[in-house]
Amino acid sequence: MAKKVVATLQTGEGRNFSKVIKMVRSAKTGAYVFEERMVANDKVQEALK
Repeated sequence: MAKKVVATLQTGEGRNFSKVIKMVRSAKTGAYVFEERMVANDKVQEALK
């Protein structure tokens, strides 16, 4: 199933998006968690701030 999703993202409008994975500290526990988002290629730097 994963192959189908990857193939979809590589064609058409999927090329205009990137997956951003950001490590943030949880306010509740203090542990680090990973936050994943799909953002437009021109908005990647804004998503990392």
